[in-house]
Amino acid sequence: MNSRERVKIALEHREPDRVPVTASFTPEFAQRLRNYFGLPSHFSNPHGGEIHDLEETLGLDIIQYAVGIGNSFYASEEREYICDWGIRWRQVEYETPFGVGHYTEIAEHPLACDKLYQYVPPDPYREELYTPLGRVMEKYGEKYFILGVTVCTIFEAAWYLRGMDQLLMDMIEDEEKANYVLDIPFHFHLEAAKRLVEMGVDGIWLGDDVGSQKGMLISPELWRKYLKPRMATICRELKNINPHLKIAYHSDGNIYPIIPELIEIGIDVLNPVQPRAMDPAFLKERYGNKLSFWGTIDEQHTLPFGTTEEVEKETRERLKVMAPGGGFIISPTHHVQLDTPLENFLTFLETVKKYGYYPLSF
Repeated sequence: MNSRERVKIALEHREPDRVPVTASFTPEFAQRLRNYFGLPSHFSNPHGGEIHDLEETLGLDIIQYAVGIGNSFYASEEREYICDWGIRWRQVEYETPFGVGHYTEIAEHPLACDKLYQYVPPDPYREELYTPLGRVMEKYGEKYFILGVTVCTIFEAAWYLRGMDQLLMDMIEDEEKANYVLDIPFHFHLEAAKRLVEMGVDGIWLGDDVGSQKGMLISPELWRKYLKPRMATICRELKNINPHLKIAYHSDGNIYPIIPELIEIGIDVLNPVQPRAMDPAFLKERYGNKLSFWGTIDEQHTLPFGTTEEVEKETRERLKVMAPGGGFIISPTHHVQLDTPLENFLTFLETVKKYGYYPLSF
């Protein structure tokens, strides 16, 4: 069974030969892996571009290809740069036991002022956005599950443009402005996702961070008013193109209140299921017949700060609880960071390869 077959079977809530596994990495951690395996140096986009030798080497099951504002996080190696959305980004250093990493922060929101109606968004129809995917599909499309990525789809992209405080005030005090700003990334990512589906990807990854560690960042009522209808439109239009398409929704944090409505609008897969914010076992029991789960391995503590024994224990526990009946892709709940010991990540991967085969036995 190849990776594409394995993921497709799992997302049909059946048991393949092994639980599918995937991961993504910050550029610095990706380079550590490249050095370890003797691969050529390459500045990696965590959401995937054209080069996927790392996924091949690690035996991962999903290959990602991203279009949209999510690519802006690592759009340049310069200390400060402006992406094609007009957002000014700044690379901020952080120290780890394994060297200095860089995280991108927004230094300037182009729509923070009131010149909203003069803003010209990037063009989602530019052919250069999609040409590399054709080569990815040709090389990997038969063997791997190809996931088109348009994350930071609506809410996140809108506050990147407007500023979070101002967007939240707009959502309460000025619906016209709020809808105008939200429609900018909504229309772009809708058109981008449609093109990715037309090119033959197996799944689309949507989503916005709308959860904090303990609850929703915005009220469920605001989510229903502004975000749910737009997400529903995207899901409907994508599945009109390909009724067999699988759609994943990303939100960090605790989003218990909206999970039934994600299922209602056509979401097939919930990501990343942070175990320190939501209980994976509860989600599997409550929604496992309607929803698949992707993630669950703790990137807040276990992977960066745990021992290899703790990593193996957590990985085995997730397999035991989440894998029966299919509907599960195991992975870290975020890009693996530079502060993660290499042996911890490799222990995670080795544990999946050792204990993740069906029939599971623990």
